[in-house]
Amino acid sequence: MKSAILFSLVASAAAFAPAKQGSASTALNAYDDTLGVQKPLGFWDPLNFLDGADEDRFDRLRYVEVKHGRIAMLAVLGHVVTSAGYRLPGNIDASGTSFSSIKVGIAGLSDIPQAGLIQIVAFIGFLEVFVMKDKGKGEFPGDLRNGMFTWKGSEEELMEKRAIELNNGRAAQ
Repeated sequence: MKSAILFSLVASAAAFAPAKQGSASTALNAYDDTLGVQKPLGFWDPLNFLDGADEDRFDRLRYVEVKHGRIAMLAVLGHVVTSAGYRLPGNIDASGTSFSSIKVGIAGLSDIPQAGLIQIVAFIGFLEVFVMKDKGKGEFPGDLRNGMFTWKGSEEELMEKRAIELNNGRAAQ
């Protein structure tokens, strides 16, 4: 018992020790001024996906990050709305299972009929393969407007909105 207390004291004291300052590699310094690099972490690539990567690889990973962040933000919003008690009217299937009888969150997956889950997975696959494509006409990675809309604002406003979207997506994930 005494050794466990001593160990926990030593471990908690180590948390307040000054961090060892190391030098960053030149691969990390190449992305220090990109959108999304913010204090206190700066550029953060814990799995080293960008070691030796070129600009195309960075753009592809940024596109995937923005897309998954958007999906995660929608999922969080859906969870908040259903947890608040708002449900679609009617039934989810022909046998009379109502939307309001389905549990909230991950627990609700067991309440959805198997055919419904297959439809959801098929719809997500359809969106992934045919709709959510970066056709290369956007101004930046993740710009799925593909030339259909224009931004009515300054360049600073655009960068601020993109940074907000990126950080909210990171938080939702």
